[in-house]
Amino acid sequence: MDLSRSGKDSGDIAIPVREVKSSKSGKGAPPVVATSTTRLGQTPPAAGWKRGVGIIDLILRICAIATTLVAAAVMGTTDQNLPFFTQFFQFQASYDDFPTFTFFLAGNAITCAYLVLSLPFSIVCIVRPHIIGARMLLLIFDTLALALTMAAASAAAAIVYLAHNGNPKTNWPALCQQFNEFCPRVSGAVVGSFLGVLILTVLVVLSAAALRRN
Repeated sequence: MDLSRSGKDSGDIAIPVREVKSSKSGKGAPPVVATSTTRLGQTPPAAGWKRGVGIIDLILRICAIATTLVAAAVMGTTDQNLPFFTQFFQFQASYDDFPTFTFFLAGNAITCAYLVLSLPFSIVCIVRPHIIGARMLLLIFDTLALALTMAAASAAAAIVYLAHNGNPKTNWPALCQQFNEFCPRVSGAVVGSFLGVLILTVLVVLSAAALRRN
């Protein structure tokens, strides 16, 4: 009677569960029966933890979309013409003059497009916290996106370093001494891409941790 009243008051349904435990006193001793109560409508702790991870995953994906999109957009619109030129030459710097920057633009654009397509799978992981297939798929493709973005950002960072400092041993001048608008833009794009790398790393760690809890 007490269980039924408390269930009606709280809106949950109490289900008695019988657990049989063997007695350690001897072989002929009867088993000990323990009764516990499980309530319907209560979320298990593991499911609540995974749902929280799924919400964080969705927020981080939106942040990674913003960082990679901004990095690709800034790099793709970087172009500067110097105000002086000769009869045969015009001094111009554009991202497509460097194959590394073109690879940077393509890598960040691909990662951004993948992250947009991965949003429905992230939502599924929130609605169904115990799902394994979608989370495993996200882990695999997140790792590939992380590798691609890291490669693009690292390669572009090397070129930006040479543009700022040059290389006296090979007689490469510092490009940024003349193109003072071009270099800050590409540097900002590289920083944004590395922020995307950091977010993708956190996504991979969260997905791996959630899979280990299954």
